[in-house]
Amino acid sequence: MSLTLYVDGDRWRRHMKEVRDAHPGIVPVAKGNGYGFGLARLGELATWLDVDTLAVGTYPEVARVSATFDGTVLVLTPWRPHEQRAVYDDHVIHTVGRLEDLRALAGRSERPRVVLERMTSMRRHGFSARELREAVQLWAQVGGVRLEGVAFHLPISQGSHLTEVDRLMTDVVAAGMPAKRVWVSHLSDTELADLRHRYADFEFRPRIGTALWLGDRDALRVRATVLDVHPVERGEVFGYRSRTAPKAGHILVVSGGTAHGIGLEAPTGGASLKDRAARVAKGGLDAAGFVRSPYTIGGKQRLFAEPPHMQASMLFLPSGARVPEVGEEVDVRVRYTATSFDETVIS
Repeated sequence: MSLTLYVDGDRWRRHMKEVRDAHPGIVPVAKGNGYGFGLARLGELATWLDVDTLAVGTYPEVARVSATFDGTVLVLTPWRPHEQRAVYDDHVIHTVGRLEDLRALAGRSERPRVVLERMTSMRRHGFSARELREAVQLWAQVGGVRLEGVAFHLPISQGSHLTEVDRLMTDVVAAGMPAKRVWVSHLSDTELADLRHRYADFEFRPRIGTALWLGDRDALRVRATVLDVHPVERGEVFGYRSRTAPKAGHILVVSGGTAHGIGLEAPTGGASLKDRAARVAKGGLDAAGFVRSPYTIGGKQRLFAEPPHMQASMLFLPSGARVPEVGEEVDVRVRYTATSFDETVIS
């Protein structure tokens, strides 16, 4: 009786191989909840894909992927002196974006492997053009770390990144970067091909997560179990909050709740008029006490009867709709990066 992720294994594995083969030097990204699959499983898949490097988000994630992957692990979050969980083994590469952090790492006895991050229009982490030059000069003077190249974390946006990357590459060349390796995120295949042609003496390593693990959504299906079914008449009371049924129908109790990520939302990235209109319409439903759930029954997304519970949700199914049996599974639309599954079944 669980929230289950079903995976068409042959199709999924075929897709992953196609992405790997289309992106020379690919660095799979495994972070957070492992895109819904778990970090240990993504470590196994990175081994199966025969890649030499896997990227994680934070230092605590290093051990979780290293249990199933024995290659190099690149940590995307920049190293800080206060980081107590950092690992300084030879298989770990640290990201650095501040001069004081580079100086502190250079003072360690392990000679850590380091990627210098150049600030992009994301304005999240990284060196300015001047600071990048100073970082390379500092390395030339004191050593202490092994430079593994420079990193660009670009925004996810429409249009070409080439103008910005050209400017960034000019800064890299001007800095005299000794390691000719560029770790990049969110570049299209066309942009990567163009950069490899124009900067033939550099090696570009694309960091790819979503497109690799979740790029073929038709290979993935999430289903929840119907745990109970209760007929209700208009005005009858139900639920934790003693709500009343708006009309005759059925209350369905289904697996999946806030502990799984059901009903939890992140701010939307949509900025179009259509996106804004959808938010206004949803806000009207919320105000009226009707919230569309991610559960689909009879070809329609059904309404939550009340806010999701921790491990189960209550749905309202109006009269006339086919009522599923207890034990039957229904489809659920989820955000994989924010959902925890009770079980993953790979064919």
